[in-house]
Amino acid sequence: MKTKRGRVFLTSEFSDLGEDTATRKALSRLVQEGVLERVAQGVYVYPETDPDFGVLHPSAEEVVEHIVRRDRIRIIPTEAAALSYVGLSTQVPVNLVYLTDGGSRKLKIGKQIVKFKATTPKRVAFKSRVTMLVVQALRDIGKGRVTDKHLRHVKALLQNEDAKIVRHDLQLAPAWIARLLK
Repeated sequence: MKTKRGRVFLTSEFSDLGEDTATRKALSRLVQEGVLERVAQGVYVYPETDPDFGVLHPSAEEVVEHIVRRDRIRIIPTEAAALSYVGLSTQVPVNLVYLTDGGSRKLKIGKQIVKFKATTPKRVAFKSRVTMLVVQALRDIGKGRVTDKHLRHVKALLQNEDAKIVRHDLQLAPAWIARLLK
């Protein structure tokens, strides 16, 4: 196999090489031989080995990115994860939960559980990832509980974003958040 170790593969990447059944069988055989590892349904990794740490696996977030591309869905992390991503909390959720415009489902990626919860298309229509994370984080803090320190922090993050895109995204936010960020 001529590819970089640690690379994540989707079953769909091999669709031009033959029938789906044959592709799945070939991938299954490579898993049995220890060449590949199956990390989720239709998602495989060509494992990288470190002399000190052994087999290195892709992060759950990396696997989720591949699933999102494969299924052509949009996702946003739930409020608790958004707090961590924007630097308003040092706590990192053990299990990842995303809102999606796709269907609800639960995946096991390694030892981690990843949940996709269906939501309205409006909740995932943000153009800027930063604005989306800020809005989600402020939702978690809650109306009436956002401090000046929180606002200074998130406004500093939004300064680097295109103002036109931020204005668009604030139309998707709850009115109380849009008022705080204007």
